[in-house]
Amino acid sequence: QLQFVTSGGGLVQPGGSLRLSCATSGFTLENVAIGWFLQAPGKEREGVSCTNISGAFTNYADSVKGRFTLSRDNARSTMYLQMNSLKPEDTAAYYCVPVLPSFLPQSCVPIPDDDYWGQGTQVTVSS
Repeated sequence: QLQFVTSGGGLVQPGGSLRLSCATSGFTLENVAIGWFLQAPGKEREGVSCTNISGAFTNYADSVKGRFTLSRDNARSTMYLQMNSLKPEDTAAYYCVPVLPSFLPQSCVPIPDDDYWGQGTQVTVSS
């Protein structure tokens, strides 16, 4: 059974930092294109960042470029999202989900299966 367990969210002031983690199991992370997505209340899911299988390509949404960094530790089966210079508009639930590799590096398109969307981790940026 494929599992994606996110953690690391919390309440942070504007300008602060968080590091999200995505612990995976049930498959070999190094064989999967994977990414981070967010969903704010009342809004559609959005791609934040994703990377292809080799890690040679990483896509970032324009809103997070220069502030967020995706990394993956295949040996630990874990992916990370370092979030710096956080803004109130970053407030959302964040999820890690496998993506369709054919759309990289232009965009992050999640594999269409809601089973991959776990509980997410809530990030709240507020003073």
